Amino acid sequence: MGFQKVALLLKFQDSYLNFGFIFTGFKHMGQTLCLSLFCRYSTSAFSRLGKVGIRHPRPLPFIGNLLYFREGYWENHIKLINEYGPAYLIRKPVADSILMLRDERWKNVRSLLTPAFSVASVKEMAPLINQACDILLSNLKVYADSGTAFDIQRNYCSFTLDVVASMAFGTCLDSQKNPNDAFVKNTKRFFELSMFRPLLLLVIAFPFIMIPLLRILPNKKRDEVNGFFINTVKTMIALRDQQDPNERRRDFLQLMLDTQTSANKEHSETINQADVCFHNKETGVSKNSPKQQQKILSADEIAGQASLFLIAGYETTTSTLSFATYLLAMNPECQEKLLQEIDEFSSKHDVPDYQNVNELAYLDMVIAEVLRMYPPAFRFTREAVRDCTVLKQKIPAGAIMEIAVGHLHHNPKFWPEPEKFIPERFTAEHKQRRHPFVYLPFGGGPRGCIGVRLALMEIKITLVRILQKFKFKTCPKTQIPLQLKSQATLGPQNGVYIKMTSR
Repeated sequence: MGFQKVALLLKFQDSYLNFGFIFTGFKHMGQTLCLSLFCRYSTSAFSRLGKVGIRHPRPLPFIGNLLYFREGYWENHIKLINEYGPAYLIRKPVADSILMLRDERWKNVRSLLTPAFSVASVKEMAPLINQACDILLSNLKVYADSGTAFDIQRNYCSFTLDVVASMAFGTCLDSQKNPNDAFVKNTKRFFELSMFRPLLLLVIAFPFIMIPLLRILPNKKRDEVNGFFINTVKTMIALRDQQDPNERRRDFLQLMLDTQTSANKEHSETINQADVCFHNKETGVSKNSPKQQQKILSADEIAGQASLFLIAGYETTTSTLSFATYLLAMNPECQEKLLQEIDEFSSKHDVPDYQNVNELAYLDMVIAEVLRMYPPAFRFTREAVRDCTVLKQKIPAGAIMEIAVGHLHHNPKFWPEPEKFIPERFTAEHKQRRHPFVYLPFGGGPRGCIGVRLALMEIKITLVRILQKFKFKTCPKTQIPLQLKSQATLGPQNGVYIKMTSR
């Protein structure tokens, strides 16, 4: 009997243990399954690449290959394209509604900004650039007279900031001599506004949670900077309202203000004929109804456009002028050829402007080659609105194509000896033989840079004004080769140290 009890107890314990093992096994299987599903979800956004036949580095959960670019994009673009092919850059959009304007909203904003960058409008801004050049030249003369080496990128930073302040905010300043000016300080704070890196990773991993949260969380520094620029614009608007229309400065700010008055029909938006027809059918309005409809901008919206001007025109122009100076100093034979052209130009014209700088063919080639070698906007994106096939590569709707302009501009297939500075690549004959889309310093298509005319005019006028008075020379402090930073835009990492001599 005692033996039977012992045997029964052992049997019961054995069953209990077996049940425990089974329960524990199910528990571990469930955990493993959940973990597997979580990992699959965390990389599912990137699985579309393999499905359409695109080779790519193995993505990390939620953030994909973001950490691959933590040191910058310039060299890693080239490395990835060489290893995986040109189509590796398709990726899933992250919070694209926040980072870019789309569809009708983009069309409306584009139509609003276009008149401000027309030929007529850009011509009116040339005197403002020349005024800023006067300040730049007086600051550069100090270095030319002393013969000391200096970082000219700092001077260009001050100059481009002066231009933006004058054009977009109606504010005159000398930011190099007045670094404590409120506009200068807030501009620095504006470009220093960045997201804490771990927080950025959370936003990318969980945009549906983090983006709404960030919208409602207070940010004192951001609010102070935004408040400063909005108040600056509002103050200037109030001042312009008190002025006679003929006395108002013709700048970007005034062109924005002109959209608020129906008297200035040049800057009103013409309704598309198809929209008029549709509207007539719906409302019964006569076909003879006025076809012009005035857009009204609030002070906050005008401040937003001025800030856009600051973002687009500050770092990119600074970098282009810095790279041009470096390349001309490194290639004295090209600089001499350009100086001869500028001397001939100066014998015919007192002041460079939008019209006459177009006579400088070699300057055009120099600037084009600078932008080929060092495009500040070295990457841009385009979204596929529908499934399509390009060069036998399937591209799904909603995919974002990132165009690596830097790699394209240094591809020896299109540019023999791409590391050499050869302005003659951009003669009329050479340009006709090349595909237009192998050179994209300002993007391409309908979403190309809206301010290309203004940017090129500013760069041309600035270089002409400088080289009328000075020459660029390398010095022991000149960094060779030039080290680059490539986060938001491409620029010299440690400035451009040169010497200048008076002519």
